[in-house]
Amino acid sequence: GGAANQPPTMASAVDSKTVITLKGSVAVVSEFFFCAINSILYQRGIYQPETFKRESKYGLTVLSTTDEGLLSYLNQIMSQMETWLLEGDVQRLVVVVTGADSGETLERWQFNVSVDEKGGAAASSSSTKPNGGGDENNTPAQNNAAASADAATAKKMGKSVKEIHNEIQAIIRQITASVTFLPLLNEPCSFDLLVYTNKSAVVPQKWEDSDPRYIMNSQEVKLRSFTTSVHKVESMVTYKEADEWEL
Repeated sequence: GGAANQPPTMASAVDSKTVITLKGSVAVVSEFFFCAINSILYQRGIYQPETFKRESKYGLTVLSTTDEGLLSYLNQIMSQMETWLLEGDVQRLVVVVTGADSGETLERWQFNVSVDEKGGAAASSSSTKPNGGGDENNTPAQNNAAASADAATAKKMGKSVKEIHNEIQAIIRQITASVTFLPLLNEPCSFDLLVYTNKSAVVPQKWEDSDPRYIMNSQEVKLRSFTTSVHKVESMVTYKEADEWEL
């Protein structure tokens, strides 16, 4: 699905230096988040594999959920994310994988967002998530760029959509390949989404503060990053090391 609105490949040479606006960049980042979250939920077996459908995106076959409850939850989050991204309020998105039996945080998939903009006010962060429990210390101050970033970024070197998609493709491939190094999840798991926002962000009532859900004895693997002419998104996964006796 969705292939209709993509330019044919022949047009890409002409189209290759289209400057991405703030709004266009927000759409790219949101779509990446949606795709990455779906990949994680599929690869880590958090939802049954038969509830996903195959789609072609970023020159890859990606999997996206057909589970209606999950879809409406993700769409709700994505639309809120887009609002915050447009305001320059998002610092990071974290997919937290929790063991249903142990209640332990087993994996944290973290996507840091920075706005490629000089100056701006330093911001502190609070983490928010639907139906959850905190706040976050040790967060580096982030640049808080308002929508006025548009004019400034338009002057920058445009980066083609194809170049951005190639960078995103590499990250999605890494998420797929992560099953080779991540410890097996030996219990049924659930997931939560944490969104770290600037203090100034307007947070809807149905969102609550959450603690950062850090992992004790963790290993971290940095994944690749991608940039549009407006945003930079860095990815990493932190996981709980398997206990000696489990090996």
